[in-house]
Amino acid sequence: MAEHKPLLIELGTEELPPKALDELSSAFLRGICDGLAKRGIDAALDQAKAYCSPRRLAAHIPGVAQAQPEQAIERRGPAMNAALDADGQPSKALHGFAQSCGVGVEQLEKLETDKGAWFVFRAVKPGQPVAALLPEIIEEALKGLPIPRPMRWADHDYSFVRPVHWLVILHGAEIVDGGVLGLKSGRKSRGHRFMHSQPVHVADADSWLDAMRASNVLADPQERRQRIRAQVEQAAKQTGGVPRLDDALLDEIANLTEWPVAIACTFEREFLAVPPEALVTTMETNQKFVPVFDAAGKLTEHFIGIANIDSNDPAEIRKGYERVIRPRFADAKFFWDEDLKTPLASYQEQLKSVTYQQALGSLWDKSVRVAELARVIANRVGVDAAAATRAASLSKCDLLTRMVGEFPELQGVMGRYYASHHGESAEVAEALDSYYQPRYGGDAIAAGKLGQVLAVAERLDTLAGIFAVGMKPGGSKDPFALRRAALGLARTLIEAGMELDLRGSLVEALEQLPDSALAAGLKPGKDGKSGALNAGQRRAILLDELYDFVLDRLRGYYAEQGFDNAQFEAVLAVQPSSLADFDRRLRAVAEFGRRPEAVSLAAANKRVANILRKQAEEVGAPVIGRVVDPAHFEADAERELADALASARLETAEALGAGDYTAVLARLSQLQAPVDTFFDSVLVNADNPAVRANRLALLGQLKAQFSAIADIALL
Repeated sequence: MAEHKPLLIELGTEELPPKALDELSSAFLRGICDGLAKRGIDAALDQAKAYCSPRRLAAHIPGVAQAQPEQAIERRGPAMNAALDADGQPSKALHGFAQSCGVGVEQLEKLETDKGAWFVFRAVKPGQPVAALLPEIIEEALKGLPIPRPMRWADHDYSFVRPVHWLVILHGAEIVDGGVLGLKSGRKSRGHRFMHSQPVHVADADSWLDAMRASNVLADPQERRQRIRAQVEQAAKQTGGVPRLDDALLDEIANLTEWPVAIACTFEREFLAVPPEALVTTMETNQKFVPVFDAAGKLTEHFIGIANIDSNDPAEIRKGYERVIRPRFADAKFFWDEDLKTPLASYQEQLKSVTYQQALGSLWDKSVRVAELARVIANRVGVDAAAATRAASLSKCDLLTRMVGEFPELQGVMGRYYASHHGESAEVAEALDSYYQPRYGGDAIAAGKLGQVLAVAERLDTLAGIFAVGMKPGGSKDPFALRRAALGLARTLIEAGMELDLRGSLVEALEQLPDSALAAGLKPGKDGKSGALNAGQRRAILLDELYDFVLDRLRGYYAEQGFDNAQFEAVLAVQPSSLADFDRRLRAVAEFGRRPEAVSLAAANKRVANILRKQAEEVGAPVIGRVVDPAHFEADAERELADALASARLETAEALGAGDYTAVLARLSQLQAPVDTFFDSVLVNADNPAVRANRLALLGQLKAQFSAIADIALL
């Protein structure tokens, strides 16, 4: 067995983009491992580890063989009938094949299979040294990195995410000769840009991590994260507060620093008069600082900055951080004070001059449409319609405030503050913020009923409008975030238990759109005209597209919860009017699927569906709904099934009306025995037409009972 040695690959660069660094690092390691595996090189790939810092990508594999194993080569040549002429002598084709393999015809072998016989060339090729293959492997890994816009530098003809400066490739203690991106491999790395300016000698692959640490670089991103958390906690103790360091901010700070050092800082208490969300956004998003709260969860005047250096004078760094944040907080306070002078409702008129989308009009036009939808929805779900209309009319006003102009991520949040300040009800003010929920994956829906109504109305109008003008998502492009809007709509309807007819609501949203918007989405025909579709026909087409688009978002939503696609399709087949009802049916079907009778009943339903479909095709009319006449029963199994169906129908009527589908399916599962007996002892296609029609009608009743909930046959 070939000797195994640890492998270290380090590529040194200019500062890499922090938000992409983790993905670049994992992709680099994956590319190296894939390259080794593809070439059959034995390596401890399950123990491979990615390292990275702002100025380097690295991969370490604890054991990699010195060379490939011997490579067995087999090339199939011409078939026997083409390889030999009529006299049994080698043809030109066979000579050509042998020559291409570098051997004589006599060195070829014959391969016989049940599909024919061929000449083949077999050989064993010595494995190449890993050192000879690594440069190629590294180049492949670098080409496979997710770099949307690679850059060029100097006068080179190659490109990368950032300019590169050094390359270390060590197999054990040996340097692997070779190069990539114009760099020649060596054992000289680089430490911290300011704290360790001398080159770093790396003795071997296993000592690299310690060598980095000794040169003030924590190359292990997890080690940096742990250090940042510990130091932030320690710095927060000095302030007596509680830091808020979420994973996203931690990741970004870790990818901006090689030797993180936390420093407790303070700003003027007068800035606390500004809504805390604005201050926190400035600290986290713009400056990558960690805000500090008191025990009650209220923002304090303290924050924590993370330096990328262990300074001899941390007080100067503290002053710098405080000096940087002061003007941004001063701007936020100015925006806040100025915005408070103008009632939120006064911005409504200005919305008329702000275009939402050319064919869909202004933000004012959108607000009017959303207000009407909100009024209708509110009346249906028992929410104050006047409050819903008021909230909808104010929902876009904060977009014109100074604060949101500077901090767009605060839309909704500032609407809530300004509405409260100017006397709007607490319910309306809260809805102006919560209707944006869910803002991202994993976010909760709006908590209040008014916010839920506004959230649904807003998303219905957005989906209908953008689809109508022909800008629905395609591929990875979704500039209006319609996929997120559709999932937010579906989640709100389901998780809030809102009994709304989805198709009917989409119809209402489409009916509010101007005909000009519907015409804007039509593609010109060959004659250059828009086609013959009128507005009603266009809405009908859009309705089906929108309904399918929303339902498609639910596939992933339910898959994440453990529901399988067959269960989803079984419910989708009966087209429930509301998504809340869809959810109840799906959960009932999943519960039914766990019952021992489910497999047999699903198979029976599938058999029934096939029989009824074939019969409908033959006679040109559906069977379901026909009356069963007991006078035509010839077998006890028919009577028993008819009685069982009648009993089940009677006993489940109340539960079915109440939407308790779990109870209905639990009762219907008791039909297994009479159904199995029926199929075991009754011939459906009896010779007597009346008997046959009666038996088909009985099966139609069976299918109808299950189809009242879902198409069980699809399970």
